Amino acid sequence: MRIARLAVAAVLVATLSGCGGRHIGVMAPTNATQLPAGVSEVNLMVATTRAPDEDRSVLFSGERGDDLKLDAVTVSIPPDGDREAGHVQWPKRLPADPLRDFTTVSVKPIATDTERQAWIRDNLPKNRRVMIFVHGFNNRYEDAVYRFAQIIHDSNAEVAPVVFTWPSRASIFDYNYDKESTNYSRDALEELLRRVAANPQAGEITVMAHSMGTWLTVEALRQMAIRDGHLPAKIENVILASPDLDVDVFGKQIAALGEKKPNITLFVSQDDRALKLSRRISGNVDRLGQVDPTQEPYSTQFENAGITVLDLTKLKSGDRLNHGKFAESPEVVQLIGQRLVEGQAVSEHNIGLGDAMGAVALGAAQTVGTAAGVAVSAPIAVFDPNTRRNYDSQLRRLGQSMENTVGSVGDTVTTVGGNVGDAPVASPDGKPPCSSSRC
Repeated sequence: MRIARLAVAAVLVATLSGCGGRHIGVMAPTNATQLPAGVSEVNLMVATTRAPDEDRSVLFSGERGDDLKLDAVTVSIPPDGDREAGHVQWPKRLPADPLRDFTTVSVKPIATDTERQAWIRDNLPKNRRVMIFVHGFNNRYEDAVYRFAQIIHDSNAEVAPVVFTWPSRASIFDYNYDKESTNYSRDALEELLRRVAANPQAGEITVMAHSMGTWLTVEALRQMAIRDGHLPAKIENVILASPDLDVDVFGKQIAALGEKKPNITLFVSQDDRALKLSRRISGNVDRLGQVDPTQEPYSTQFENAGITVLDLTKLKSGDRLNHGKFAESPEVVQLIGQRLVEGQAVSEHNIGLGDAMGAVALGAAQTVGTAAGVAVSAPIAVFDPNTRRNYDSQLRRLGQSMENTVGSVGDTVTTVGGNVGDAPVASPDGKPPCSSSRC
């Protein structure tokens, strides 16, 4: 028994140790008035329920604070030619070099409603969209700030970026403390969402959460909907990346949001090692971020709930845990910035995201010259409600025009990208192949 416990502890260390940052003291502002050529800046509003740290180069600790605190933080990012998209370049020494490292340029407290409204006014793009990011387990304050700055920069999202960072001790052995800290922070996140939604200058709001932060996010939205009978109309998009959520509980949470739900998008990956462990220590119930969206009961449940799912299982990234693909993949962050923030809008309201992206893939495949038996496969599979409804008829039309059929997994799959030759090909009678292990 003792050996088994030690083995579980070893797996815990190996699996979860990569979630947090490794650098202390980077939040001391440089107060630079002029940055080198090519260096860009990202202005963030950072809201936190963490307790202030005595070390001002850290700003906030992993302990729980008494109330919600706001700061305006500016982060610099090295020139694109000197960094790899999808990665935060932490300084190897301090003071950081803005040509090579992410740096904290300035930190200014936002103490009043007037200052908060002024920040939103000054940082809103023309479309007036706001994006609020909630980080996951094992994150320091600077991890959340720098990661979201990276996402905003790499995605080219035209939004006013807001970070909500909750108390995390950034230790793999404090999983339960972090989980309870998400519950501790529910009211504060609800307060932030209400403040932003009530601001007359702000337009559409996208809420994006990662890992354990998805629990906090969905719970805050749920209690807001229960309290008011509905969610604010401005909250149009909710993106849950690698959600560390019990699938049974998620079903109840979504039902509580009411009929007029935001557009909900999930990033899932069946090879997510962090969620494998979470499943094991959470009663062996499937975690939402690790399900196969082509399999029942999930396929039907997602369709009935109108939920869009992006399956990143085939996507390769530098994350050895496969838990942060949404932020490290240039393709995914571009998708966040250009499509998902706009509520999956492509060109018309009845065109699915998967339809449009699949059309791009088909065009690429045909250009290569696959005259017989075109089969398109790619690292990112998109499952959205409109595509599910349209896919059967599209396959039939495509099969008639090309005298063949396009490979697919069931009647709910379309894929994005340009790789050719990996997807299963439909049978001669035009029916999609069966992907179930029972076939």
